[in-house]
Amino acid sequence: MGELTPSDEAELARARAGLVAELRALGIDDGRVLAAMGRVPRHRFVPPSLLGYAYEDRPLPIGFDQTISQPYIVALSTEALDLAPTDRVLEVGTGSGYQTAILAELAGEVYTIERLPELARAAQERLTQLGYRNIRVRVGDGTKGWPEAAPFPAIVVTAAAPRAPQSLLNQLGDGGRLVIPIGGKTSQDLWLIEKRGERLVHRCLCPCTFVPLIGEEGWT
Repeated sequence: MGELTPSDEAELARARAGLVAELRALGIDDGRVLAAMGRVPRHRFVPPSLLGYAYEDRPLPIGFDQTISQPYIVALSTEALDLAPTDRVLEVGTGSGYQTAILAELAGEVYTIERLPELARAAQERLTQLGYRNIRVRVGDGTKGWPEAAPFPAIVVTAAAPRAPQSLLNQLGDGGRLVIPIGGKTSQDLWLIEKRGERLVHRCLCPCTFVPLIGEEGWT
């Protein structure tokens, strides 16, 4: 991305504020989530050719048949996790690192897994440049989670699975919350799954469309 001028940055900041207002109008009312969405420069996470679309409420391609998620879905997922500042959160599907940055604004530690080495490397460099020091990035099969760091009070999956991977449910702490898109390869529903002792409580948040979650406990 070429060097942005102060006027460019000011225009992007106005667009970001407009996006936050749009998210509030759409029903996102967690002040911490809205503030994080207002701080994280989404334009740093999109390809330079799509800079003008960075603050539209829509997903955008980031290469390798992957996307940066729609801001509303990012905000809704994050709000549903109900993160505390000391929480450790697992993210499955780093992608460009945008959702990762939002999580890092709100949680104590973020563990994020990306299947594609090229995306993981670029995301890690980007997040480091932006000053985040509470993020650990791993390349691997996200459907298997990060067992040695479990249990997690919060897990978010940013790709669509045919069902919630059992490994992720096993790594969810008691009282923990998992947000995951479940359904077919072309359309899904975004679910919040809460672990309450031996019970799992499911709540559908909204219809959605994500790229498939590839892995041993996802799509092949």
